Amino acid sequence: MRLGVLDIGSNTGHLLVVDAHGGAAPLPAYSYKEPLRLAEHLVPDGPDEGAVSEDGIDALTAFTAQALDVAEEKGCEEILAFATSAVRDSANADAVLDHVHERTDMRIEVLSGEDEARLTFLAVRRWFGWSAGRLAVFDIGGGSLEIAGGADEAPDVAWSLPLGAARLARAHFGGGTPDVDDIKKLRRSIRAEIARDAGHLLRVGPPDHAAATSKTFRSLARICGAAPSSEGPLVQRLLPLEELRAWIPKLVEMGHDELASLPGVSSSRTHQIVPGALVAEACMDIFDLEALEVCPWALREGVILEKLDQLPVLG
Repeated sequence: MRLGVLDIGSNTGHLLVVDAHGGAAPLPAYSYKEPLRLAEHLVPDGPDEGAVSEDGIDALTAFTAQALDVAEEKGCEEILAFATSAVRDSANADAVLDHVHERTDMRIEVLSGEDEARLTFLAVRRWFGWSAGRLAVFDIGGGSLEIAGGADEAPDVAWSLPLGAARLARAHFGGGTPDVDDIKKLRRSIRAEIARDAGHLLRVGPPDHAAATSKTFRSLARICGAAPSSEGPLVQRLLPLEELRAWIPKLVEMGHDELASLPGVSSSRTHQIVPGALVAEACMDIFDLEALEVCPWALREGVILEKLDQLPVLG
């Protein structure tokens, strides 16, 4: 069957059209996306503080309408639509979703942070298989960090933290280039937030395999020497802690144009690279991981796989 997966993230709205059936890997057929930047469309103060602005609502509605047209043109039988932390954490989430529904007739489901971590874990487990053993998965999004771990297809533990790269950039670097004190303060707060619940994952022992998903991790791995996307999804891509640690001071010193010139970094996300790198470094330090392997499957594939698992088996 041909499915459309409409992913409303903190940075990007993305429609992924896939050909999928039980027992087979979802095969991407078409991709349509726009940089919505909902995490940056939150009202900063006043009576509507924390609400998605009118401009943000209009951008989301227009993108959803266009994505539905694309899905129809590509022959999608069904559309699975979901939103993550930017909508989930907004002060007017229900009003935003009702507005989109009224204008487009599409009801977007809001995933909880735990469900986001759980579905991402499912995708990573299916990608690496049972040979990965006890698996730990980390996903840095625009608004949140998801962590999950376990030995089965469903994680034993899964949780979400407000440590997304766009959220941190907006909160800590909104005034311009961060100085040394800004970096130290942010580094301490990130580590304290992650360490608070680290025992959830560590109490059963170290993972046999540690993996990372998301654009932020892919960009950081590319900066640290991983293969470009042109070499295909089957090439192993690692993000080594020591390489990342050596790069962070350089990244802090770089301006927008220098960051945008790095491999794997888009000009629209340069402001997220430093906070994303600090979160990635903290994850590896706190969980005593020398490297993370970047997985090409993430939340969208998890949503698809769960949907396929629910379909009846044809005899």
